[in-house]
Amino acid sequence: MTSGSTMTAPPALDIDPFTPGNLCAPEAVQEAIRETAPVVYLTRYEMYAVGRYDLVQTALSDYARFTSTGGIGMSDIRKPGAWRTPSPIAEIDPPEHRNVRKTLQKVLSPIIIRQWREDFTRVAEAQADAIIASGSVEAMKDIVEPFILKVFPDALGIDMPREAFPLIGEMNFNQIGPYNDLTRKSVEAAGPHLENYEQYFSRESMVKGGFGEKIYAAEDDGGFPEGTAGVQVRSFLRAGTDTTIAGIGHTLYRLAQNPEQWAKLKENPAKAKAAFDEAIRLDSPSQLIHRTTVADIEVEGLALKGDVKVGCFIGAANLDPRRFPDPTAYDIDRGSTGVHLALGAGSHICIGQNIARLEAEILLQALVSRLSRIELDGEATYRPINTLRTLDRLPLRLVA
Repeated sequence: MTSGSTMTAPPALDIDPFTPGNLCAPEAVQEAIRETAPVVYLTRYEMYAVGRYDLVQTALSDYARFTSTGGIGMSDIRKPGAWRTPSPIAEIDPPEHRNVRKTLQKVLSPIIIRQWREDFTRVAEAQADAIIASGSVEAMKDIVEPFILKVFPDALGIDMPREAFPLIGEMNFNQIGPYNDLTRKSVEAAGPHLENYEQYFSRESMVKGGFGEKIYAAEDDGGFPEGTAGVQVRSFLRAGTDTTIAGIGHTLYRLAQNPEQWAKLKENPAKAKAAFDEAIRLDSPSQLIHRTTVADIEVEGLALKGDVKVGCFIGAANLDPRRFPDPTAYDIDRGSTGVHLALGAGSHICIGQNIARLEAEILLQALVSRLSRIELDGEATYRPINTLRTLDRLPLRLVA
């Protein structure tokens, strides 16, 4: 990126990435954004969009030019009429962000992770034992969601009705995108749970000894700005539930579609994390995160105006043939971990990424140790959500 005087505006695209059809089958939109130009302008939403790996990585990392303080969603939370306050971790830039992240990493100690491994394994193995005799399952409702919505809220020490999690998660990921019919319907569906939502994350509601209680203790010690601990707990919860449910679902789907990859995992269960990372590269749960241009800049000869939203299309970047040979192939030996952008990049890379990998590893290993193979037992379908790619149904046949 350099300054210059012979710049042209990015080409305009009159496409809508947020129709139910494009959300459930995003490949054509992803290709249009990625291959038309390094940066395009989405006329319907008056924002820039990037879909090439290098530029998405840059926009997510270069906070001096692409700030998070305008919000990770399509609306600018700094401007009049903002519907929420900024996230105290996701929507601040360094150096403030650095201090908050350091405190969170200190709270998330190896001792905590070891304890979670034991608890998660016990639940995964009991659940796997209970389902192997069933023959056919709907994997999202029968395997993935029950596991994640048991282990992670318990680990955090959150006492919230389990039926509220998917409803509130869907609302949050819709709100990152435009305020369309999907957003309106999800806000309405989550409505009955919103009245008590703040209370679920209050200091008084934290289960004694849980991770959430430790976050409040860190605030008391000055690690977080006063009054932000509850939002930190909420951010952790979202990072460890919705996207992890989506990612494990994608992994099971790809393993069922590719029996040779299941055979690799069966032979070496230590590849479970690699299987998860390759799946979230191929089907990135968080499809889109926004930044805002700080000032007028040039990107590869294209002029971008300041104070304009930039949609970073992570799903498109993770399928960029410039970075990933044969990008649509699922290969657990590809070496995707630490390379793909499904967990973000730069200072804002997902702080809970190793929790997600731990959850995926334990559940996959519990299944692969008990099953000779898994097969599709009907059509898998996706749920249209503005910025989250997740399966709605995944019918599987389990061969014990």
